[in-house]
Amino acid sequence: MAILIDESSRIVTQGITGKTGQFHTRNCLAYAHGRAVFVAGVTPGKGGQVFEGIPIFDTVAQARAETGANVSVIYVPPAFAAAAIDEAVEASIETIICITEGVPVKDMILSRQRMKSSGSVLIGPNCPGVITPDVVKIGIMPGYIHQQGPIGVVSRSGTLTYEIVDQLSKLGLGQSTCVGIGGDPVGGLKHLEVMKLFNDDPQTEGVVLCGEIGGMDEEACADWIGQHLKKPVAAFIAGSTAPAGKRMGHAGAIIAGGKGTAEDKIRALEAAGVAVTRNPARIGEAMRAALD
Repeated sequence: MAILIDESSRIVTQGITGKTGQFHTRNCLAYAHGRAVFVAGVTPGKGGQVFEGIPIFDTVAQARAETGANVSVIYVPPAFAAAAIDEAVEASIETIICITEGVPVKDMILSRQRMKSSGSVLIGPNCPGVITPDVVKIGIMPGYIHQQGPIGVVSRSGTLTYEIVDQLSKLGLGQSTCVGIGGDPVGGLKHLEVMKLFNDDPQTEGVVLCGEIGGMDEEACADWIGQHLKKPVAAFIAGSTAPAGKRMGHAGAIIAGGKGTAEDKIRALEAAGVAVTRNPARIGEAMRAALD
């Protein structure tokens, strides 16, 4: 088992004819069952072409009708990314993973509003993607550092996701699914929604949560963990030395109104029984200790 993506996924790449889309699609095709699960590409006006054996369509609706695609990954430029999300939603794509960075906040507010009545799930934008190790990789994560196993990973930071996975793998703690949710202020799934999925996944025995300053998502997740989660959790919160009012890296990583500080998040997580480390080099060790 895994969450969000597995060998039954049928994936369409939106923006497959662009340089970024082609580069990462090639890497995903080469990983595990990539050749079986990547079934279509979409670029308006390029329908009928083929890339690496993948048929290209003009619209997501066409791709879904012809190939049964149920997952989309988006590599289109920022100005068009929200429209690409909308198109995937209208085509009833179940899971939409938007890698694109710099999507205008106003565009995302409107897209999120349109999604409310749909059955689609969004990860991102500005995220590294999702990987179920040794099965399927969607996005830009380096596949070689992952190992299949019982630890779920959910993170707002792409680079820290890789660091966490590398530590876990070196400790012999493989991963069930790793989810990079992105750090933009308006986006798709948050820590809480992903944590609920891991809680229901029989393969996942423990979860690493990587958060950062800004917003109240980690605090909301901590409240739920304390009341409902039956699996050990280890966590790290980035940005403990960040000054208030200064954006750090991600668009959502900013302390505003005195809320969303690293200390606020750490206190909430510790109160929920989460093993929190303040040292990013010891996240894997924290997870191993939490499992004991």
